[in-house]
Amino acid sequence: MKLNLQELNNREQWINKGYGLSTYDRDKVVNNTLANPKWVHFGAGNIFRGFPAALMQNLLENDEEDTGIIVGEGFDFEIIDKIYTPHDNLSLLVTLNSDGTIEKKVIDSLVASYKCDYQFKDDWKKLNDVFSAKSLEMVSFTITEKGYSLVDGNNKYYNIAIEDFNNGPNNSKLFLSKLTALVYNRFKTVNWPLALVSMDNCSHNGEKLENAVKTIAREWVNNKLVDKEFLEYLNSKVSFPWSMIDKITPRPDASVVEMLKKDGFEDTEIIVTEKNTWIAPFVNAEKPQYLVIEDDFPNGRVALEKSGVFFTSRDTVNKIEKMKVCTCLNPLHTTLAIFGCLLSHTLISEEMKDPQLKKLVEIIGYEEGMKVVVDPKIIEPKAFIDEVLNIRFPNPFMPDTPQRIACDTSQKLSIRFGETIKAYENDKNLNVKDLKYIPLVFAGWIRYLMGKNDDGIDFVPSPDPLLETVMPIVKDIKIGDKGPFEDILKPLLTNDKIFGVNLYDVGLAPLVLQYFSELVAKKGAIRETLKKYLD
Repeated sequence: MKLNLQELNNREQWINKGYGLSTYDRDKVVNNTLANPKWVHFGAGNIFRGFPAALMQNLLENDEEDTGIIVGEGFDFEIIDKIYTPHDNLSLLVTLNSDGTIEKKVIDSLVASYKCDYQFKDDWKKLNDVFSAKSLEMVSFTITEKGYSLVDGNNKYYNIAIEDFNNGPNNSKLFLSKLTALVYNRFKTVNWPLALVSMDNCSHNGEKLENAVKTIAREWVNNKLVDKEFLEYLNSKVSFPWSMIDKITPRPDASVVEMLKKDGFEDTEIIVTEKNTWIAPFVNAEKPQYLVIEDDFPNGRVALEKSGVFFTSRDTVNKIEKMKVCTCLNPLHTTLAIFGCLLSHTLISEEMKDPQLKKLVEIIGYEEGMKVVVDPKIIEPKAFIDEVLNIRFPNPFMPDTPQRIACDTSQKLSIRFGETIKAYENDKNLNVKDLKYIPLVFAGWIRYLMGKNDDGIDFVPSPDPLLETVMPIVKDIKIGDKGPFEDILKPLLTNDKIFGVNLYDVGLAPLVLQYFSELVAKKGAIRETLKKYLD
């Protein structure tokens, strides 16, 4: 069985092996889409194929929509050449359930795939034609958080961004500049409304997208490269809805490859592109999923609410994001990431069998975090965290690792834990010094920076933009040192950019220092400390 349209004509062999196939007239959907496109998506990777594309397929199956999605890729063109084109824009969604069962479904809601760059003249023309269609309602994005940035760590424009500002819409290099060029073409040709919807897992994603597009447009206007009315068009006819997305779609996993091969499914090659995208003709993903979008669509929208999407106000989107990022999921993920690396775990699901780590995330979530959780009303926080800790994290068939989650931890601590500390500070009925386990996570992260596990064996910390700054602070500390460590660690503990607060100002620094002294006391001290406070 190969993943292409010709092979799908033999429906019986697929159905007999338990693969879900669509029943709608795909040729009709393709023709409708190319004639009157409604939805373009940029970012052709795993999260898109495993979530939004499947949502659209549900609508097509239920006759709620009659057009599909046009996909664009502006960063890693190999994805189009090696995954989309050879497989006729089809993908296979493999849902890994926590009870050990899997669901297999061929996703064919993707109608066309284009490389978003001037060098691919035919693709670029087709994208411009799509953006010139009055029928186009939504352009969505999964391009990762860093994809929206025009500035470096010092808040200065990247050189490539400055080049784009000077070169204008016909000769830009950044994807965001090329996107702005496509929107400018829409302004020039039809001057019609549009929604640009970030679906990336980052705070205030719509705001990040809006700031980037309008910055590029403003620079072009200042340099007299586009009509000054373009800015008014962006302000009056283009919306930038905020969203919250939540679904784990890890890299394609070898265990899934073996399961598919047993079915006779042949297209299982895992490709690692030159830009280090891990991708395959299939996507392996968990079943739970959430997509909440601000309902601001000036040209209408696809009826995604009939496929489980919440459409609501910007304030509610913001509250749901805070619920997830500050309490119910992300802090717990980071906790498991830090201690998972220190204790040599290789799967998040393994860690949920570790009695101390399981209890640690339960206390941080249900006790310390839940006292100040933001309740968005449309999703109940207790139910959300129940699902995270009882279904999602323990799922043994989800090949997600603490090493992956540990990436960029220095950028995450301030939001995932610092906001809880601030909420305690601002609540007259709470005492920030009652927080006993969030400080343990902070101490664990500082111990992690030593690059040695609980047995004293070296490990390579996951990529993080601050490693070169923070690891030298602890480089002279050895396992078995007795301290005191205050003079060494004070530059870290006072860094409110990392922790969200100055830990001395809120009174938590002494406890972090105490925990760190215990964690570093000897080989095996990490496990011993966890048992001391959690057994």
